[in-house]
Amino acid sequence: MKKVPEGIWSGRIDHHTNRSSFRIHQIIELVEVEDSKSVNKACALIGFESEEGVRRNKGQLGAAAAPNELRKELAKLPWMFSDDKRLVDIGTVECIGSELEQAQKNLGNVVSKVLTNNGTPIILGGGHETAFGHYSGVRKFIGSDASLGIINIDAHFDLRSYEEQTSSGTMFRQILDTDSNSNYLVLGIQRYGNTKELFDKADELRVEYVYEDQMTTGNTESVLNNFIDKHDFIMLTLCTDVLNAAFAPGVSAPSPFGLDPKVVRAIIQTVASNKKTLSFDISEVNPILDENNRTVKLGAYLVNEAITSFLGGNK
Repeated sequence: MKKVPEGIWSGRIDHHTNRSSFRIHQIIELVEVEDSKSVNKACALIGFESEEGVRRNKGQLGAAAAPNELRKELAKLPWMFSDDKRLVDIGTVECIGSELEQAQKNLGNVVSKVLTNNGTPIILGGGHETAFGHYSGVRKFIGSDASLGIINIDAHFDLRSYEEQTSSGTMFRQILDTDSNSNYLVLGIQRYGNTKELFDKADELRVEYVYEDQMTTGNTESVLNNFIDKHDFIMLTLCTDVLNAAFAPGVSAPSPFGLDPKVVRAIIQTVASNKKTLSFDISEVNPILDENNRTVKLGAYLVNEAITSFLGGNK
């Protein structure tokens, strides 16, 4: 694990002792995941510095810079909880060179440790290959027999063939091909962002999905609740290219017909506040392609929604 660089968790201070005036940088704890008590009952941030999957998928690079940029924006946000609620940062898993599979395995081991030690993993990607490492850790923790519902907020299925190599576009096919106890729901699918072959593959693998143009803040709740009810555990992943490019220009594949951030926010609130939901990741924020830091800031706000829902929800 790479330690978080000095100065990342910093920002304005309104008061040094009055906790109701604190921002996240004043309460964040930098801890070691090997310490079994360090993440107990806490939301645990895990960085995943990887864009090898995006490179293999022929996307625009830059997402590996996202974890620390997201941290910088999170640092500025107010902390709304009492002393018994905790947010910790255990550092960053790094993809060395082209060793994506090893990096995903390492991420999975960290996610599993956090869950075993009664923490809630929140992974700051990275390309969307983040999701496979995230899944690996969740599955390791819950065992092979438990049913897992994977909820992906995304414009794309990411069900491409991995016959030649895995990438940021293959993860969910990798999972569904080998794990009969996992099911997959995608919210925000773009009609023109996926080939007919991918729609056919989704149908073959019995993927549940909702088109982007069918989604509002009100009409997805029943879909989510029905999906959650069918499973023992849930993991949530967000690919920020699902957002309308006007709000999130800093992604590898911007979506002109993408979702309004309020719709995504509502989904995160609904899923992360459910007691079955174990974890969350955000992927494909690309600071290099961003405009005036808009995507990074929005990404941090959505991460904060997950933190708030996990700590204040039905847990």
